Amino acid sequence: MLAHVEDETDNGPAASRREPQRTCLATRENVPIEAMIRFVVAPDGAVVPDLARNLPGRGAWVSATRAATENTIKQKAFTRAFRGKGAASPALAELTGQLLERSALEALSLANKAGRIVAGNAKVESAILSGKAIALYHARDAARDGKRKLDGLRRRIEAEGGGKMPSFTLFTGSQLDLALGRPNVVHAALLASPASGGFLERSLRLERWRNGNAAGDIGVPGRSQDKSNLEEE
Repeated sequence: MLAHVEDETDNGPAASRREPQRTCLATRENVPIEAMIRFVVAPDGAVVPDLARNLPGRGAWVSATRAATENTIKQKAFTRAFRGKGAASPALAELTGQLLERSALEALSLANKAGRIVAGNAKVESAILSGKAIALYHARDAARDGKRKLDGLRRRIEAEGGGKMPSFTLFTGSQLDLALGRPNVVHAALLASPASGGFLERSLRLERWRNGNAAGDIGVPGRSQDKSNLEEE
């Protein structure tokens, strides 16, 4: 029984990175760490998410969905894993979601500053047709027809042998405006580059958190798929 309890936490951030899979506290299933969130006990005794997986101390792992985190809190599994030394607030899932959203928006902003984002119907359509787009972003308040047209084009390119291209509706128009530093952003596309996989990964993580999967769990182009999807033409 003691060995079972020991397995519920890692021995610190360096040790955790050596394990390709961890046991989810909520489901007791072995899950790749890329699809999980690490939690640690802060100095004040609160259980907090460690999105970068580098905070000191023992870490406990949960599948990276809101439902799994809420179930872990309800089951008092954090208390068990940390042997009573950490307290998980009922608001922990809400905090985790806010941090994941902020991380994804920051990634979009960085991608934009690096010149890897295009916005506007015409530019997004051109990026899809040219094979340079690796992900689409639609504002939540985008017109249904505009979204349907671009997603239809995306699916056509995929059917013709193009790489998988996730489509996200994660943010409001005002959030996209702020992240991209321009007004009235309704549709945007992330362009292929060697660094784009890192930007895309944060959006996939937020998608998984909210919906239980990451845009169909297609993975990050260039990691689970051919790296040529991320190279500039």
